Amino acid sequence: MTDFLEQVVARRREYVTQAKRARPVEQLLADLPHNAWTRTHIPSIRGRVAMGGVANAFDHAIRVARQRGKLAVIAEVKRVSPALGRLAAASLDVAGQALQYTAGGAAAISVLVEPVFWGGSLDDLRRIREATLLPILAKDVVIDEYQILEARAAGADAVLLIAEILTDEQIRRFRRAASELSMGTLVEAHEAVAFGRAVECGALTVGVNARNLRNPQEIDIGRVRQLHTFAKDGQLLVAESGISSADDARLLPARVDAVLVGTALMRELDSTRLVSELAAIPRGPRPSVVVLRR
Repeated sequence: MTDFLEQVVARRREYVTQAKRARPVEQLLADLPHNAWTRTHIPSIRGRVAMGGVANAFDHAIRVARQRGKLAVIAEVKRVSPALGRLAAASLDVAGQALQYTAGGAAAISVLVEPVFWGGSLDDLRRIREATLLPILAKDVVIDEYQILEARAAGADAVLLIAEILTDEQIRRFRRAASELSMGTLVEAHEAVAFGRAVECGALTVGVNARNLRNPQEIDIGRVRQLHTFAKDGQLLVAESGISSADDARLLPARVDAVLVGTALMRELDSTRLVSELAAIPRGPRPSVVVLRR
């Protein structure tokens, strides 16, 4: 029996095959310069890159929060949780939800674009893009560069890469494809070996997902404490899943730069307040990574 992640990968492969027929890569590339958001904001992103020394708006936002001594909050919009079921109606005002996060001081917005298991879409991304200037992470199960192009065309600043389903060569290739589009990547893992691979592949922003996507019911909030020391000095570290409150976030290792919170925010009546509480958590100077030599 295939695990959950394998099921998602199989469906995304089917999707990419069909999408390439309906809208070939050449058409996507041709459309990119004509995308209104891309025309307006890529020059300003490049300006910030020159000033901030980072490659894209997503990484820049996390780094700025850390420099200000605060925890960066990546606030997520999603309708469905594979573990908990439906979180919001199909008619959810995704732009309004994102604006609540923006008002609370989120550093970035994450939005699910996978439709079958998370109830998301690229249209959700487009609506959020029109509503906020915050950096947006397109949350997908990426198995092809085509999905990165689609995300950029819809206005995303970054894409998620899941180390467990990608080879080292794919991680590097997808990161390169994103970089060429002035996009960032969040390379995440749940398993120790996969996280080590994510780190060694040179990702600027790496994430530890407390949820095991092979079995979404399984969540281990101790994963971040177990794996955070693998991250290198120059890398930004994101803690994902299992964070329901500011108290949870305060227990994270000092090395953590950002939290990605979705389910708790979607279930919270006052999501602006919760984002504000998370964003107010102080972060001191980053502890140096100690490498033990044998």
